[in-house]
Order: sequence, then structure tokens, then C-alpha cells
Amino acid sequence: MQTKVAVISGSSSGIGAACAQLYARQGWNVLINYARGADAAQAVAEQCRALGVEVLVLQGDVSVDADCQRLAAQADQHWGRVDVLVNNAGTTKFVPIKDLAGLQAEDFQRIYAVNVVGAYQMTRAFTPLLQRYPVTGVVNISSIAGLMGTGSSIAYMASKGALNAMTVGLARALGPQIRVNAIAPGLVETPWMQDGLGAARYAATVQAYTERAALEAVMSPQDIAEAAWWLGAGAAKTTGEVLLVDAGFKITRA
Repeated sequence: MQTKVAVISGSSSGIGAACAQLYARQGWNVLINYARGADAAQAVAEQCRALGVEVLVLQGDVSVDADCQRLAAQADQHWGRVDVLVNNAGTTKFVPIKDLAGLQAEDFQRIYAVNVVGAYQMTRAFTPLLQRYPVTGVVNISSIAGLMGTGSSIAYMASKGALNAMTVGLARALGPQIRVNAIAPGLVETPWMQDGLGAARYAATVQAYTERAALEAVMSPQDIAEAAWWLGAGAAKTTGEVLLVDAGFKITRA
């Protein structure tokens, strides 16, 4: 039986790296994509190769359609199939919600270019490969920000809300051959968050989140990877859903 293949954008660290490692542990070949940080991507690749799978490491900016098409072409040339696409690449600008002057049109355009247009372009580029085999899937990494209006900035919140809506539209467009779902994580412990917020603000954010969440916890990248594994490799009858993985932050502690 031919080995299945997962493609994970933005997989040199954090959630994307955890997704690549989990799919590799399940015996899948993986394509690791990065925009910057070649050394980090290679480190993740070595961890996956140590699990006995094949790995491609490819640079590409998902906001550039030609890069998305190139990634799909190279996956096709190397493996001839893709079974799951995880659209994880994302960006933001950390601006307090009340600081309306802190965001300009250019910020929205840059964030949307990666978080929304990039996910669309990757899905479009990989659709012909995903259509070759049954029960394939696209998993979009969204955010609780798009559901609750919280997060790093209003531009980021808006982009994730758009990604959620696009997930439903793509599920209609690509069914029945391809399932399309999204994950909306709550606060995830990643260097990206720590660097963006700074040490003091990050610690305060984690404390506030934990105090409110029903499970009194924040998420790890592995928590989100487990959801991405289920939605991608399993969940054969689930499409057009946005799965909230937030430790009960939305419902709050009693």
C-alpha cells in the first residue's frame, strides 16, 4: 500500500511542527513548508525522518500563488499524491484592541494575504492531488479570535473570521471528494505568542486565560496537532466544521 502524504504549511515551529511530527509518527510522509527559518524547518524534518518516513522541506510563501503551485507540483513529482493539507501558515500584528490607530490598511492586507488568501491558494493548488484518492481532507488552523473577537489584533480576528467562513464555502465546493474543516484553538503556548506579547504580558495572559477556562488550562501545540490528525486522517463524515479547542474558555468556568 502506498504511504499517505500530509502537507503542512508553516511547519518549522509551533503548531505546524507538532502536526508534521504527529503525522510522521503515524507513518505518513510529510511535506514541511516554511517561509523563513530554514534551519528550524530542517530540524523538524530530521525529527520526522528519525521516525522512518520520507520528508520534503520546501520554502514557499503561501501568499504568493506561484509558490503554492510550485509546492503542489513538487509534491506531485515526488509522491504523486497528497491525502491531507494542513493550512497552518499564519501571521499577525500585535496591537491592543482599543488602539485603532495601531492598524493601517497595509496591516490588514498583509495579514489577510497569508491567513485567508494563502489558505485559499494552497487549497486550490493541492485540490487536483487531493481528488485522486477518497477521504482526503483540508484542515485550516483558525483561532478562537475569529469567534470571540479576542486575540493579537482586530486585523487578526477579522482574518480568522474570514477563514472560518471560507472553510464552510470550500467544504461545499469540494465535497464529496474532499472534506474541509477548521480548528479554532484558544491560547496556545508557542514562542510566537511569547515573543509577540513579551514575557510579562504573556504571563498575565496565560494566568487570565487559565482562570477563566473551564478546564483551567491553555493549549500546547500537540493538543492542536491531535485535532488536526483527527480531522485530516479520520472524521470521514465531517466537513464544513470549525472545531473549538480552547479548554472551555468560551463556556467559562462555573
